[in-house]
Amino acid sequence: MSLLKETVGAIVAQDPKSRAAARARLEQLTMPHWALGRLMDLAEDLAGMTRSLRPPVERRAVVVMAGDHGVAAEGVSKFPQEVTLQMVYNFVNGGAGINALARVSGARVVVVDMGVAGDLGPLAAEGKILSRRIGAGAGNMAVGPAMSREDAIRSVEAGIEVALMLAAETDLFATGDMGIANTTPSSAIVSVMTGAAVADVTGRGTGIDDAGLSLKVAVIEKALAVNRPDPDDAMDVLMKVGGFEIGGIAGLILGAASLRKPVLLDGFISAAGALIAQGLAPRAADYMIAAHKSVEAGHRIALRQLGKDPLLDLGLRLGEGTGAVLAMPIVEGAVRVLTEVATFEEAAVSGAVT
Repeated sequence: MSLLKETVGAIVAQDPKSRAAARARLEQLTMPHWALGRLMDLAEDLAGMTRSLRPPVERRAVVVMAGDHGVAAEGVSKFPQEVTLQMVYNFVNGGAGINALARVSGARVVVVDMGVAGDLGPLAAEGKILSRRIGAGAGNMAVGPAMSREDAIRSVEAGIEVALMLAAETDLFATGDMGIANTTPSSAIVSVMTGAAVADVTGRGTGIDDAGLSLKVAVIEKALAVNRPDPDDAMDVLMKVGGFEIGGIAGLILGAASLRKPVLLDGFISAAGALIAQGLAPRAADYMIAAHKSVEAGHRIALRQLGKDPLLDLGLRLGEGTGAVLAMPIVEGAVRVLTEVATFEEAAVSGAVT
C-alpha cells in the first residue's frame, strides 16, 4: 500500500464522545453560558481532534515548504525568482518574519526544500533544512502541466513524511510557504476547486499594479485552458496548476490529520494546499484550524470551501506561516479555558437562576 493511500485511510472524523465531554464541561464553567464564544468552540474542536479533555499543544512546529514556479517567467510577480533561495537562507539565519513571530509563540521553524531553483545542498547537509526536493521548480503552467502526476504524488507524500518525522516531538503543526509567484498557482487551484472565476480569486501577491494584476489573471486563465484540470481529481489539479511546496503543504496536513494532531493553516497558499488535502481526504478538514484571513482576494472563498472561519483578521499577506504562529497563543488559550477554568461545582459558585 502506498504511503498516500495508507495515510488517507487513517484519517477519521473528530471523536464525538470527546467533543461531547468537552462541551459538557465548557457549559458548566464559572461564566455566563459560552461567554468566551469561538474560543470555546475551538476548545471543543481540539478535544475532538486529540480525543482528550487535556489537548496537548505545547510542542509547536511551523513547517515552511519552499519551492519555485516556472510561471514566474510570465511576469506575474514583482520579485525575481532567486528571492526564494535567498529567503531560505534568511530563514536559516533567523532573520525573517516567521522567525521573529515563531519566537513569540514558542514554535520551532522547520524549512523544507520541496523544489527551489537553486542549490540548497549545503544547508541540507548541515541539517539546517530538510531536503524533500522533487525538482528545480515546478514547470510553467501557462504552457503545460506544472509537474507529472508521479511528481505530484511524490510532493504530497514528502509532506506526509515530514509530518510523520516531526510527530514524536510536535503537538501542534502550522503550515508555511516560500516561493516567488506561488500566489498564481494558488489562485488557479482555488478557482478550480471552488468554481469561482479566476478574477475573483486572484490578488496582487507581492504588490503588483493594476496592469500586473490583469496580466496575472490572463496567465491563470490561459493555464486553465491549456491544462483543463479536473476539479473532481485533486491530484490532477495539483499536477496541472500546482507547485511542489503546495503539494508538500497538502501532505503535511494529511499527515497531521492521520495522527489526530491539529494543524493551523496560514494564508492563501496554505489554503490552496488545504483544498488539495480536502480533495484527497475530506475528513482532513476536521483537523484544520484557519489561523487568519489574508488580504489575498481568493482566501475568503477558499476558507468558505473548507468550512473554516479564521481566528484573526490583521491584514496579513506575507505567508511563511506568520499568521499561523500568531494564532498559536489563541489555541493555547482555548486549551487553558477547557483545563484551568473551574466549573460552578468545583468553585462552589452559584449558577444562573432558571
